[in-house]
Amino acid sequence: MLISTNNKPSINEFKALVDNVTLQLNESAKKRSNYFLERNAQLLEDDVLEFLNNNAKGTKFKGTIEKISGQRFPDIIAGKYYGVEVKSSKDEKWITLGGSVNESTRVKDVERIFLTFGKLVDPVEFCSRPYEDCLSDVVVTHYPRYKIDMNLEKGETIFDKMKTTYDELRILDDPVGEIVEYYRNQLKPGESLWWTGKVTKDEQVQSVPIKIRLWKTLSQDEKLYFIVTGLALFPELTSNSTRKYENFTLWLAANHSIINTSTRDSFSAGGKVDIGPFKKLPKIFEHINENFNLIDKIITFSEESVLCETWKVKNINKERLGQWIDLISNNCVLEKHDIIKVMKFIFNRE
Repeated sequence: MLISTNNKPSINEFKALVDNVTLQLNESAKKRSNYFLERNAQLLEDDVLEFLNNNAKGTKFKGTIEKISGQRFPDIIAGKYYGVEVKSSKDEKWITLGGSVNESTRVKDVERIFLTFGKLVDPVEFCSRPYEDCLSDVVVTHYPRYKIDMNLEKGETIFDKMKTTYDELRILDDPVGEIVEYYRNQLKPGESLWWTGKVTKDEQVQSVPIKIRLWKTLSQDEKLYFIVTGLALFPELTSNSTRKYENFTLWLAANHSIINTSTRDSFSAGGKVDIGPFKKLPKIFEHINENFNLIDKIITFSEESVLCETWKVKNINKERLGQWIDLISNNCVLEKHDIIKVMKFIFNRE
C-alpha cells in the first residue's frame, strides 16, 4: 500500500503523473521484457512505486508517497484524495477481477482512483484508466467483486447498465443489494441468481453449502423439509403449468446446492388422492394436508423480502396464510372443486 499526505494537487496533475508512469513502464518493458515477465502482482506494486517516485520529482507529489503493509484499497494513494490500484495478468487478455463491491478496505478520503494494469506476457504492456471506466460487470467468488476490462468501450460499464455512477453506488449502505436487484430484474424465465446473500459493511454474508448434492442422496427428512418449504414459498407448484417446477428447482440449486433432476416426481408421483369430502385431488395436496402446520410456520416466520421474491408480489399482508391460499387459488385450477374450500378444509378454517 502506498499513501500520500499531500492534498494540494489537482486531478489533472494526478492524471498527468499516472500517464507519465504508464508511458515509462511501457518503454521500460520493451527494454527489460524478461524482468517484467518474472514479476508478480506484489512485486509489480514495487515497480509502480519506483516509477511514481521518479515521476513525482518536481511535482507537488514529491516526497509524499510511501508504501505500507496490509490489504487496503487502492494500492496507491496520492494527494490524499487520489489513488492507483495495481493489477496484472499472465495471459493475453486485459481482463481480471477487481476489488469487492462493498469496498470495506477502501482508504478514507480517497475519491478518484486510476487502475494501472500490467499484462505480464510477451510482449509486456501496461495500461492505465480511471477505475470506474473499466468495471464491466460484477462476478462472484466468495463475495461480489467487480470484473475489470481495460478494453471496455465508453458507455459499457456496469454503472452505465445500472443507470448510475461509480460514486453514487459505492457510498450506498448496501451497494451489493442494489447490484443483486439489478441482476434479478434482468433474469429470463429459467434463470436464477445463484448468489443473493445479504452483506454487511465488513462483508459478512449468508452462507451457501460449499458441496453440491443430488436430490437422491438426501435423507427422507431432508426431502420432506425441502418439499414443504417449496410449497410454502412457491404457490405455482400447485398449478397446471408445464414450467411450475422451474423456480423451485433453481432455488434448491442457488440456495442449498441441491440438484434435483426429477422435481416432478418429488411432488406428484402417485396419482390422485382423496382428502375429506374432496375426491381425486392432485397428489401435491396430500403433502399440503399432511404438513399444513409446518407450512403455516414457514410462511409466518419467513422474511418478508423472501416471500415477496418467491411469491412474486410487492407486499406481504398481515394475514400471510390467507394471502398464500389466495395465491394457490390463483395458480391452481381444479375440476369439480373450489380450491378455496379445499384449502380452508385442510387448514381447519371453515
